[in-house]
Amino acid sequence: LAYGMLHDRQAAEDAVQEAAIRAWRKLNNLRPGTEMRPWFLGIVANQCRTTMRGRWWSVLRLDAPPSSAGFGFEDQIATGEDLRVALRRLAPEHREVIVLHYYLDLPLDEVAAVAGIPVGTVKSRINR
Repeated sequence: LAYGMLHDRQAAEDAVQEAAIRAWRKLNNLRPGTEMRPWFLGIVANQCRTTMRGRWWSVLRLDAPPSSAGFGFEDQIATGEDLRVALRRLAPEHREVIVLHYYLDLPLDEVAAVAGIPVGTVKSRINR
């Protein structure tokens, strides 16, 4: 999630570490019956938003895409780069739901819980 939102491995690692510290400090605020995963991912998403707001630059560095069978090396790079360019062009709130749903395979209700928005808004952002 953090890497999908920030597109920078070091910044993503820092955001997750900061989110883990915040989660540990606020663990007693977790209501009984609340699932830990969406709660923690919400903290990670909020930390990523804070990190993005603090940046003065918008150029994002990404690693080469992982290898997959059936495609040549050049095709993999072109396809991966096209996808990264498309994701970067999305508004942060749209990119967040795409990453949560398609990259992390979260169901729509968990995406809504993490993003702090209604399920209908999640569906709308995914379909745009």
